[in-house]
Amino acid sequence: MAIRTIETIRTGLQPNLTLVAIQDQDGHIGLGETFFGASSVEAYIHDVAAPLLAETAADTPSAAAAVLEPYIGYTGSGAEARGNSAIDIALWDLLAKRASLPLNELLGGRFHDSLPVYNTCAGNSYINAQSRQSSSNWGIPLANEAGSEARYEDLWAFHNEPAKLARELLDAGYPGMKIWPFDLAAEQSGGSRSADLRPGLAVMDAIRSEVGDDIKIYLELHGQWSLSGATRLLRAVEPFDLTWAEDPIRSDQPDALAALRTRTDIPIAVGESIGAGNLGYKTLFEHNAIDTAILDLGWCGGITKGRATAHLANSYGLPVALHDCTGPVALATAVHLATAIPNVEVQEVARAFYHGWYQDIATGLPELNEGSINTISTPGHGIELTADFLDRPDTTRRTTHL
Repeated sequence: MAIRTIETIRTGLQPNLTLVAIQDQDGHIGLGETFFGASSVEAYIHDVAAPLLAETAADTPSAAAAVLEPYIGYTGSGAEARGNSAIDIALWDLLAKRASLPLNELLGGRFHDSLPVYNTCAGNSYINAQSRQSSSNWGIPLANEAGSEARYEDLWAFHNEPAKLARELLDAGYPGMKIWPFDLAAEQSGGSRSADLRPGLAVMDAIRSEVGDDIKIYLELHGQWSLSGATRLLRAVEPFDLTWAEDPIRSDQPDALAALRTRTDIPIAVGESIGAGNLGYKTLFEHNAIDTAILDLGWCGGITKGRATAHLANSYGLPVALHDCTGPVALATAVHLATAIPNVEVQEVARAFYHGWYQDIATGLPELNEGSINTISTPGHGIELTADFLDRPDTTRRTTHL
């Protein structure tokens, strides 16, 4: 399937998003996506990746992955890894469309008819202003009570009205919620044992007091804690019966994670920011450092390396969970892969994004209903960009002809 063009599409709706459209000689288009550092990813795709693909005539996911494996930049989620991930997703989508198959069928067929979900309690403008994970990039000031008036401002809500939010999510059919009420404490203390845990513990207590154990709590920690700080925090939250603590320590510190795992009964989930594909996870598995591997296909090398990582995790007896909170293509692709592998635990969704700007960009989103999510049956991953989105004045497009 000779590639004719590679196009990048960016939007003012979410400046961190880079969409990649790859068109073959017959006019079929595959769509990929990645997140963070959009300008650097775009430059890499057009200035480095496209010429390599043209020179080598690599036009399948496996061939492209081999050609684009960088000499440097392969140990993290840098511009190369993110650009390669988006290209890989687009090529898999293109391959499935040419075969007239839903992506999960091309990947070997279903292991799961649908997947349970949890809601990541982001807000409508979460991680929109900057390419960084920080409270300064949450999209709302915590003191602005007007935030509670907007629909799905779940980040404001879990800090200010956690009991009300937990009840609302449970009534809406969500079996779980992911929150990060200790991030401010981590930022103020440098992730040390001196952190003031009381505000975060009050959030946890309010949720459990309102709904008991009827909702699962996933605690996001964004890799901001030292070993001693994380130990103190996890021991403090053990009474709240968490489903997991995610990224309590950076994923490139396997010895510290392994030590932490021996100090708590809370399961440890790690991995969404790993960019070296299955190689980045192998050390964590060998160190017995985690209980669940988190995959973001827009960062870890796409479907090609994401599937390899899931199989590797399975060989260690570990479940995987797919990340969402970036864009509609990443979510749809995650659900297709997740339904096609045996060891998936849960699928993340951010309802503020799903019901918000995802709908402004695309059609063909996975079907989210009553606490579960499922793929649609169209060829590929199902996502198509809308004409209205492509015609927006703040949508920019750059094309390289191969």
